[in-house]
Amino acid sequence: MSLGPWQLIIIAIVILVLFGRGRISEMMGDFGKGIKSFKQGMNEEDAAPSKRIEHEAKPADEGLTKDQVNTPSDTK
Repeated sequence: MSLGPWQLIIIAIVILVLFGRGRISEMMGDFGKGIKSFKQGMNEEDAAPSKRIEHEAKPADEGLTKDQVNTPSDTK
């Protein structure tokens, strides 16, 4: 079931009556500002050099003595 042009016009009129012309234009303005802000954020992210933290992971038991290393023990 698709919407025809008359159904779309009726829906638009109902929305206009419920919200009023001022409120709809205000919402669309806020929506446009949100999109603009999102695009600016995406552009700033692309322009900024990526900061990556690079480090080498060391084994957990490196630098520990045998007494400090937990070894599984069988207690059966």
